[in-house]
Amino acid sequence: MKLLEIFLIGVGLSMDAFAVAVCKGLAMPKVRVRHALLIAVYFGVFQGLMPLIGWFLGSQFAQYVTNLAPWIAFVLLAVIGGNMIRESLSKEEEEDCSCSTLRHKELLLLAIATSIDALAVGVSFSMVTLAVSIFVAVLMICLTTLVISFAGVYIGNIFGARYKSKAEFAGGAILILMGLKILLEHLLA
Repeated sequence: MKLLEIFLIGVGLSMDAFAVAVCKGLAMPKVRVRHALLIAVYFGVFQGLMPLIGWFLGSQFAQYVTNLAPWIAFVLLAVIGGNMIRESLSKEEEEDCSCSTLRHKELLLLAIATSIDALAVGVSFSMVTLAVSIFVAVLMICLTTLVISFAGVYIGNIFGARYKSKAEFAGGAILILMGLKILLEHLLA
């Protein structure tokens, strides 16, 4: 997996965090840089930590499932991406945008909740050949999420929730396409 592909996965993974950041920005009467940065750091750090944890866990059992690895990676990415698309098309609003305060406990829980899918992506990373080290991949995902979340706070404050579901849909589609690419590379090799 090359750097561009990892970047695209980072973009796809960051869409949940982006959606929540938009929601937080929507609830703020005036966005302060330190608040946007706090939200972005929480989401970026957890979005980076989860693939690393998944990679470590996946590395422990990858030798037992080497032949199935591309299929497992495809299924994990397709399920995560499909779930993101389903959520983006859902009429129900899951995030509570009414709270305008920033509490560390709430940000911690939101960061964990929006990065669970990155754990599964980390497992899939352990089963495919990365063109860069896992630490470079994790750093790229972390920084991508940080920047996108930071922008999401401001976008939410300016534009509201209009783009939230479109971003989540795009993120899901990116993850499904990356999983399909991994599978096709395996089948055509």
